[in-house]
Amino acid sequence: MSLKNRYSSYDLECGTDEAGRGCLAGPVTAAAVILQPTFENIILNDSKQLSEKNRYLLKPIIENECISFGVQHILEPEIDDINILNASIKAMQGSISQLSPSPEYIIVDGNSFKPFQSIPHATIVKGDSKYLSIAAASVLAKTYRDDYMAKIHNEFPMYNWKQNKGYPTKEHRAAIKKYGITKYHRKSFRLLPQQYKLDV
Repeated sequence: MSLKNRYSSYDLECGTDEAGRGCLAGPVTAAAVILQPTFENIILNDSKQLSEKNRYLLKPIIENECISFGVQHILEPEIDDINILNASIKAMQGSISQLSPSPEYIIVDGNSFKPFQSIPHATIVKGDSKYLSIAAASVLAKTYRDDYMAKIHNEFPMYNWKQNKGYPTKEHRAAIKKYGITKYHRKSFRLLPQQYKLDV
């Protein structure tokens, strides 16, 4: 099934999505993209359906061919402070605020959003596999977040964030059990299953 270019009748419609919501470490990262009404790409899909190679192949195509894009990280202390749902919405709104021109309509992946600058919006479950602009935003959010995790991997290589990107893999949890936590871990998340005690 090919992805649609528009949900609304507005030319300046932006799609927005986030990456890293379920991670134990690192930021939640969102992107927003306004695509040309004529934009087409046969590879572009929900970033989770794409290989890493194709995500990085698409990144410069999206950035060079779109009307505008924005990317926003929300870091761990703020995630702990306002919770991951609010942090995800704040990241999406922050990425939208970077767009120039401003969008006339916003389409959001998922079912949670808060009104932003009185711009009309729609939330679309699995929107990243239905609309090109949300798919494009999902690719940018994922690649920018992966780059961030690869950078902080060098600071704490024992957690292998370059590979697991901060997700709760067995390897990541084993490293937390062995080495404890870092400034990049989200203290409000259950970092280990309950049978392990973790002193925070």
